[in-house]
Amino acid sequence: MKKRCAWATHKELDKEYHDEEWGVPLYDDRLLFEFLILEGAQAGLSWTTILAKRENYRNAFDHFDANKIAEYDQKKIDELLNNSGIVRNKLKINSTVTNAKIFLEIQEEYGSFSKYIWSFVNGKPIQNNWKTREEVPATTEISDLMSKALKKRGFKFIGSTICYAFMQATGMVNDHTVDCYRYKEVQEK
Repeated sequence: MKKRCAWATHKELDKEYHDEEWGVPLYDDRLLFEFLILEGAQAGLSWTTILAKRENYRNAFDHFDANKIAEYDQKKIDELLNNSGIVRNKLKINSTVTNAKIFLEIQEEYGSFSKYIWSFVNGKPIQNNWKTREEVPATTEISDLMSKALKKRGFKFIGSTICYAFMQATGMVNDHTVDCYRYKEVQEK
């Protein structure tokens, strides 16, 4: 039996996400945008809840095409507020539109969002060595800096905890515990 991080041992959806995605370095702008939005949607909820709604989010938000989302009007926002397949929080939905616009500005300025966001970790994943789940922080100095920089640009739902969860999900940090079978696999990516 494979030894996994403690958070990924109960639900099949969590196990699959842990085994296939969590902590793998991502450089694709569309996927980075998807994770940024989903981490913000997760605020106050469990990640499992968002994972269960992930396909609904992809369909509702045009597969996280920032160009399309940046053009959403009130009619589209009202449609999303009535979509039971996603978290129907007006502030979170509106923030997705705002964040899409700023995301596009960053792409224009830096050539890609990936280049900008990965600059917070000097372009390569931070390799942590946590022995237990309790050692893993909710925020770090880097997530504080990222949150502050993104907020300054106008991003919403982008606190330090959300930024650190984003960093974990997209492989900017390797927070698999050292006894997890994915720890070394993710290091090699």
